[in-house]
Amino acid sequence: MNWHLIPEPAGRPGAENMALDDTLLLEANRTGHAFLRLYRWAPPCLSFGRNEPALARYDRAAIERLGLDVVRRPTGGRAVWHEHEVTYAVAAPVAAFGSLRESYRAIHERLAAALRALGAPAELAPGGRLSGRLATGACFAAPVGGEVLVRGQKIVGSAQVRHGSVFLQHGSILLDGSQDVVNAVSRQPSPVSQATTLCAVLGRRVSFAEVADAIVRNGWNAELRPSAHPPIRPSAYSDPAWTWRR
Repeated sequence: MNWHLIPEPAGRPGAENMALDDTLLLEANRTGHAFLRLYRWAPPCLSFGRNEPALARYDRAAIERLGLDVVRRPTGGRAVWHEHEVTYAVAAPVAAFGSLRESYRAIHERLAAALRALGAPAELAPGGRLSGRLATGACFAAPVGGEVLVRGQKIVGSAQVRHGSVFLQHGSILLDGSQDVVNAVSRQPSPVSQATTLCAVLGRRVSFAEVADAIVRNGWNAELRPSAHPPIRPSAYSDPAWTWRR
């Protein structure tokens, strides 16, 4: 299978990031190729899961008053504050990894191998459940089976969507900071976060470039070919009607 690495030297706004991930999903369907994109967010952004009841859970007025960039993802899951992180996206034919559970685990095994190469004792959470009830609070409030942990704390949060014979999985690898912004704009109290960051684990500053390089070298190795991203398809991700649709 042809794997393409999409270099992203600079960050993008939330709507543009989601539109590009969606474009890669469509391109995987059109070409049968697979894509790995490693990227960041500029400005920092709050994202909601595709089916999350954002209107009920989050204070839209407070979000607007704070001037936060906000977007709704094409994938499920709960809210994430994107700031000090490496975000990854894998868009590929389902045949690249197999079932939802198999692909989720295979991608996380590659990410965990990259984190171990940096010195973090990363492992996958036990248990087979990929998700449960769509509870309130941040994505990083608690891990589920197959997610990447360090000493029992979640360090990678991911979600996946499938369209026919292709899938998109993307997620956040926490470098530093916290998910406190999610709680600050929530209408309901959330569980105490069970997340950690690479800076906390390694006791030093960890850069985007260092982690991205580790993923390429230890996760995908020689399979990847650097490629320009395809033209971004028009999308609804910048439309408040999509962001606040429920």
